[in-house]
Amino acid sequence: MDTGTQTHLTTLRNLLTYRLHELETELHAAELARRSRGADAGARQVSDRKDEAAAFAVAGVDEAEEARDLDEKSRVERALQRLDKGAYGDCVTCAEPIPLQRLLAQPAAERCAPCQSAFERRV
Repeated sequence: MDTGTQTHLTTLRNLLTYRLHELETELHAAELARRSRGADAGARQVSDRKDEAAAFAVAGVDEAEEARDLDEKSRVERALQRLDKGAYGDCVTCAEPIPLQRLLAQPAAERCAPCQSAFERRV
């Protein structure tokens, strides 16, 4: 791995841990909001198609955001596991070290930039 020092590893672990906490907080807030919307929907007597369409659109956006956060949370957790195993910072595709600058910008990165680009073209 190209990090070189324990200081870099500590910094990267702190970034990952902080982001994991942020994601858990956001997911918890989304769950509370979903429950609140469900309770509010049962309490309302009068609604029209515009209200229903707006509620449907908001729910769709919220679901997409939650899916994105769950995916990122999974990637952050895998990065922390790789860090614990001593495999963090090596590309899962080519096994070459991921440059420190990339890890600082994207601490949960699993691949170096060229392998990530190739992966995204295939998907």
